[in-house]
Amino acid sequence: MSKDFQMKISIPTDNDGYVLLRCPNCGIYFKATPSDIEDDGILELFCPSCGLAGENYITEDVLELEMAMVQNRAMDMIHEELKKMERQFRNGPVKFEAGKRPKHEPENPIRSGIEALQIVTFPCCKRTAKIKPILKMTGCYCPFCGVKNYEVE
Repeated sequence: MSKDFQMKISIPTDNDGYVLLRCPNCGIYFKATPSDIEDDGILELFCPSCGLAGENYITEDVLELEMAMVQNRAMDMIHEELKKMERQFRNGPVKFEAGKRPKHEPENPIRSGIEALQIVTFPCCKRTAKIKPILKMTGCYCPFCGVKNYEVE
């Protein structure tokens, strides 16, 4: 039995190429491009609303899909081991039956969601993100450097 396994989850972008993110501190949603998120020059992301840096900006949809995939894989691995035991004890005095393969949890696809966000250019980093229109009017923090911008384009 292999002790390690890997799974990949593709997070879809919207029509403009932005990925939906959720602040772990205040819960507000915003979007950034995958190239900006994965850029080595960006040490951490900041929430445009509260300005705090967070560890994990993954949305609930992604977490739910991840949990379903892990649970399904774990149940498959357990069933495979039980089948091996069934074959091992086939001719012995003790009978063992693995039973039916367990049903899988549904693995719902991820949606890019929330389209009521506007593209904003942050002059401090010369990068763009999608934020709520009210944040654009009242001022927001740059998701890439954390600077408070009162006049964003």
